[in-house]
Amino acid sequence: MKFLRTFSSLAAVVLAGGCTLAPKYARPDLAVPDQFPTGSAGAETNVAPAAAELAWPEFFADDHLRQIVALATTNNRDLRLAVLNVERARALYGVQRGALYPTVQATAAGSRAGVPADLSSSGSRLTSERYDVNLGAAAWEVDLFGRIRSLKDRALQEYLGTEQARRGAQILLVSAVANAYLALAADRESQALAQTTLAAQQDSYGLIRRRNELGLLPDVDLYRAQSQVESARRDVARFAQRAALDRNALDLLVGAPVPEELLPANWAAVVPPRDVSAGLPSEVLLRRPDVLQAESQLKAAHADIGAARAALFPRISLTAAFGTASGELSGLFQSGSDAWTFAPAATLPIFDSRSWSALKVTRVQREIAVTQYEKTLQGAFREVADALAVRETVGQQVAAQDALVQAVAETYRLSQSRYDKGLDSYLGVLDAQRSLFAAQQALVLLKLERLANAVKLYAALGGGGDLPAESAPAAP
Repeated sequence: MKFLRTFSSLAAVVLAGGCTLAPKYARPDLAVPDQFPTGSAGAETNVAPAAAELAWPEFFADDHLRQIVALATTNNRDLRLAVLNVERARALYGVQRGALYPTVQATAAGSRAGVPADLSSSGSRLTSERYDVNLGAAAWEVDLFGRIRSLKDRALQEYLGTEQARRGAQILLVSAVANAYLALAADRESQALAQTTLAAQQDSYGLIRRRNELGLLPDVDLYRAQSQVESARRDVARFAQRAALDRNALDLLVGAPVPEELLPANWAAVVPPRDVSAGLPSEVLLRRPDVLQAESQLKAAHADIGAARAALFPRISLTAAFGTASGELSGLFQSGSDAWTFAPAATLPIFDSRSWSALKVTRVQREIAVTQYEKTLQGAFREVADALAVRETVGQQVAAQDALVQAVAETYRLSQSRYDKGLDSYLGVLDAQRSLFAAQQALVLLKLERLANAVKLYAALGGGGDLPAESAPAAP
């Protein structure tokens, strides 16, 4: 029992030491400006909630879109793989953390051996027996210099980084589903406009053909009207194709066929999402999953340095066992059969150039991780700045394009009236029709860009994943 108390006391002291040779971590300075761009394009109001604090069911005001996103978060295979990767990283962290503690095993063994007379010390043949029951630990490394702790810290950061990758995958999925939903609505709206244009062109073509048959109009007007009909029929087929592709893309993102009743019939069926505030200080970028993942990789690089440094110091391992031993099975647990072993071992590296090279590799890897972290921050800043620049200017474009559509529609009406009265050729009507259809299509695209940009800004600010905590996730 004295042996057990000694071994337990030694293990407790070693485990409580917490020594590590990893350099102290300090978050790098922001490699981006402290504020997002301001001015006409970057004007910001503080009325709207912050994106990172707004869950996606609250951001999307369209109930059908919310239901589709919910289906995607349940069925999407990419997100499911990200979740499984988190579980694997968590289990690997548990494996590495377990190396800090001794592995205690119970063993029982028995043996019988026959010794010939010429090899026996007594000169006669004999049979020897031995029975053992032991409880102990084999080759447990005493982590005096923190090598195993550093490896454990690296595994922890890999787990936390994988969790942030899962959050990033969810943000990407939510924004992709929303964009596919909006694209489907826009293409169905364009298809409806093309069908309306085709119906109008067919009516005009019918009138012109009858007047041509009566000799009141030249053949050139008939062929011009026919060309418009065929062009409109082509546009109908083109937008029908695009809508079908949008539907396929949405089904793939969701991971299952989306019920038709949840899909938008046209642009009028879409409810715009809520406005979000960028929160002018660029420190909000530190809460993005990709930035947090890059920071976890940087912390893991620090842990690698600690492990590489510790490899230059001696390693001490302990093998110990306590139990009973007897030459007869019946005497295995009798008084006086106690047996124990205690075998410490120390390995002192004298010359190993690979260890010094490995230390240099970890230091360079840390600089690489710092650079990647700064690059991630700069990319995130660019995404938010671009989205802010688009947010205000696209509204002005939509207003101007809407006014243009009204003006071109009036031009088309007047051109048709002048043609019906014989005051102008049909060429003016064709030009006005083309301009009107093009202006209507441009308006649909601008409306799509405005809502898609709102989704992009929400995602760029870290919205769409789990609501973030103020600090890093707790270790499992």
